[in-house]
Amino acid sequence: MSPQALVIPAFETQRYRISFPKTKAELLNMLDMGTLFTFRYHVWTKGHAATNFQKWRTATTPYKVQWEPDFEPYIVVRKDIPEYDTRFVGFGWNKVSHIMELEAQGFEFVVLPNGFVIHMPHAPSFDIAKFRSSAQYRKCLKILKNEFITDLSKRYNKQFELETS
Repeated sequence: MSPQALVIPAFETQRYRISFPKTKAELLNMLDMGTLFTFRYHVWTKGHAATNFQKWRTATTPYKVQWEPDFEPYIVVRKDIPEYDTRFVGFGWNKVSHIMELEAQGFEFVVLPNGFVIHMPHAPSFDIAKFRSSAQYRKCLKILKNEFITDLSKRYNKQFELETS
């Protein structure tokens, strides 16, 4: 049996105060009312798209999803998995690289049908501000990404696509 990473569907609100939903039914109502949204749907859809939120809405049992590039779900795993790659400090690619390594190791990604997390708004971090404002920061991150992908491909004898743009 393949090792599993349990995917916790992620949502967010733009409001600083909400009544936190206690059940999936309450969360779905808040989604339909526009109080909650799928996490980062407006800025980084790829990060959580593989979760398949449409399927999650009606799921009553766990379901598997396929890894996709840039997938960065919130997960629950055993504690004996690889740690985050230390090349990715600050903002950018820490979760993506971690999930890629789990994919390379053959993990299955299983979405929990009744679990969820909600991201609350907060001030931008210093590191995301640097990422947004510094072309040099973004260039360095791209170099680190490609270095990581090359290393990962060699280590697990599995092909991942390098970033070209």
